[in-house]
Amino acid sequence: MTAMTSMPKHVEPNYNLITFLLFWCALIVVSSVYVTTPLIGVFVKEFQVTQTTAAWTGSIFSLFYAVGFLVLGPLADRYGRKQMIVFGLGVLSLVTFAIGFVNHLIWLIILRALQGFISAAFAPAALAYVFDVFPKRKLVTTIGFTSFGFLTAGIFGQVVAGFIDQTFDWHFVFILFGGLYLVSLLAVAKILPTTKSENTPISMAYHIKQVKKIFAQKNFRLCYVITIMLLLTFIGMYTALGDYLKNAPFYLRDKEILYVRTAGLAGMILSPFTGFLAKKLGLLVVLRVGLAVSVGGLVMLGVDTNLPVIICMSVVYVAGISLTFPAIMTLIGEWSGNIRAIAASIYTFILFIGASLGPIVTSGLMQTGSFFITFVVLALLLSGGLVASFFIRS
Repeated sequence: MTAMTSMPKHVEPNYNLITFLLFWCALIVVSSVYVTTPLIGVFVKEFQVTQTTAAWTGSIFSLFYAVGFLVLGPLADRYGRKQMIVFGLGVLSLVTFAIGFVNHLIWLIILRALQGFISAAFAPAALAYVFDVFPKRKLVTTIGFTSFGFLTAGIFGQVVAGFIDQTFDWHFVFILFGGLYLVSLLAVAKILPTTKSENTPISMAYHIKQVKKIFAQKNFRLCYVITIMLLLTFIGMYTALGDYLKNAPFYLRDKEILYVRTAGLAGMILSPFTGFLAKKLGLLVVLRVGLAVSVGGLVMLGVDTNLPVIICMSVVYVAGISLTFPAIMTLIGEWSGNIRAIAASIYTFILFIGASLGPIVTSGLMQTGSFFITFVVLALLLSGGLVASFFIRS
């Protein structure tokens, strides 16, 4: 049964303010996944290591982030959604501040692992929280804004980290984000209504039983098939696109490629409007349209060699993904009932498994020497998700 808020019934929460706060937290928490991407070269010079070794500052975060979803996500069902968000932001602010003062690579990697693990407390709890607090008419729109935060973090984190490193020092990146987490913690504690915990068991046997229950349902299995393709193709597309634009006939510089990536923000603005479209068309239709648009964008990226068209098609691809994310998150949330945090944990775990596979799959495809093949195969993988969506039943 859906948890009820502890506020008096006659007091309606400020839904717009809560929506903005969830968007903001999603933006800055997930930005931590990406902040080391523009700093790899800095770490190579400062710590006198290879690029592969320096890249562990990002890889270790992603690995522990995925594990954290499975461990921390289900605790939101037992201890409360807001409580887990507050706990996560509190510990995250301390760990992030600490990273800002380290001067040894091994400590940087260890603290990045801990940072990744504790960051996972937010997403499952936030998704479950939306269903606890918001009326049904506002659900998809709020999830759309939260998804917008998750998506834009990929660009926001890199741009902020790169700017700060060029202006100050890489340590200040983590000091700044530590401060942002602390301020966000205070805002969450003050503004978000508290929800009652479900007091569910925390034994491994209980969680295994619930996971089996989730995977026994065809709709969940199909949604998770789609889920793994989302960040796999998203990160894969940008990985291939960056390499594509560095070479003939474009020869773009890193700063120019960053501008191309920033253009993707134009497609991401569709996320907050998913709720409006879902009311008109239905969630499943929005999901299928989003996937179809993204597949078309990927195919055209491989077909055309005109730079303005390539930029437009990258925006089209991102626009489709921006519709798909909130649609699939809402479907999983609606179906999962009082084990919503567990279902959301599996969703986010699979999502970031896809993110980890994205660069690996794309690097293998690019070894064929054909960017056409690379983009078309990514389109075929996402097409598998599109086909799966037609077997989902309301």
